[in-house]
Amino acid sequence: MVGVPGEGVAAAFTWRDGERVIAFGRGRAAEAVELAGGPGFSLLTTGRALAMAPALAEAAAAVHHVGQGTVPPLAAAALEALPPGDGRYMALGGGRVVDVAKAVAAARGAGARALAVPTTLSGAELTRVHRHADGVDDATPRVRCALVVCDPALAASQPAEELAASALNALAHAAEAPCTVGANPVSTLAAHHAARLLVGAYGPGEPDRDALALGALLAGYAMDSTGYGLHHVLAQTVVQRGLAPHGAANAVLLPHTLAALARRAPRQLEALADAIGQEPPAAAAHLCERTGATRLRDLGITAADLDACADTAAARPQLDLTPPRADRAEIRAVYAAAW
Repeated sequence: MVGVPGEGVAAAFTWRDGERVIAFGRGRAAEAVELAGGPGFSLLTTGRALAMAPALAEAAAAVHHVGQGTVPPLAAAALEALPPGDGRYMALGGGRVVDVAKAVAAARGAGARALAVPTTLSGAELTRVHRHADGVDDATPRVRCALVVCDPALAASQPAEELAASALNALAHAAEAPCTVGANPVSTLAAHHAARLLVGAYGPGEPDRDALALGALLAGYAMDSTGYGLHHVLAQTVVQRGLAPHGAANAVLLPHTLAALARRAPRQLEALADAIGQEPPAAAAHLCERTGATRLRDLGITAADLDACADTAAARPQLDLTPPRADRAEIRAVYAAAW
């Protein structure tokens, strides 16, 4: 890890982690083209994101705007719209955009690379978790981004309520990573520091956006190392059924899924409480109040939706990563408690 002079959590650094490079710090978005290997990449983005970094479009060989919706059809549309080019697919946007770029790189195969300049705290830029484009064999190897340029001015740029929901999504990564069967000392250390940053970023006045950006980065690293389990299965099911945005679903569910995780991993949740100085469900519930929605019903989800979500979630194999595997009855009860 190569440091750049600075102080506190705002200090810039460049982290060479295996096959990927992670660059963090204020103003580092200006280096994205150089770090990517120069102009000529394909850019996947949104209107909001592009307005913050228009120079990336100027350096791109092709620009594709990613719409609303789920990753499989969006990635299929991107594959149709973008020529193979030189195999570099840069995402400038939030988790949906990053996941589409990863899906495109996975579909294009050997030599293709996903790159990311995140504009939310999703953590998608740090993990190899993504859905494939429609029509792509699910056995196709998934990819993680070869370059991540995390500039807090962009990564923590959302409006206050959306930012709080995105922070809770990152906190969910930090909370669940130590509870999975893939947990290890390094990922747990990263998760605990991430949680301290994310919870500590909120106090009187404006949140510390630099702390949020670094916390989300470390939380995503922890989740990439360990895999995910019960919480993310429940939240992703809501999102994939088109019932709520990603951040909002994670935010509303986290105070309730933490209790389910505590029954499975009490020592891990106690250690998390020690790391943040308060009980995790209470911390999550307090932060959730900043999002403008504290119940699933506030997101427009009906009681009738809960049964279908429970059916889908109960079949997900990732539940095995937070044993004992949650059954449908427990999943339905967690949804009901959050509703």
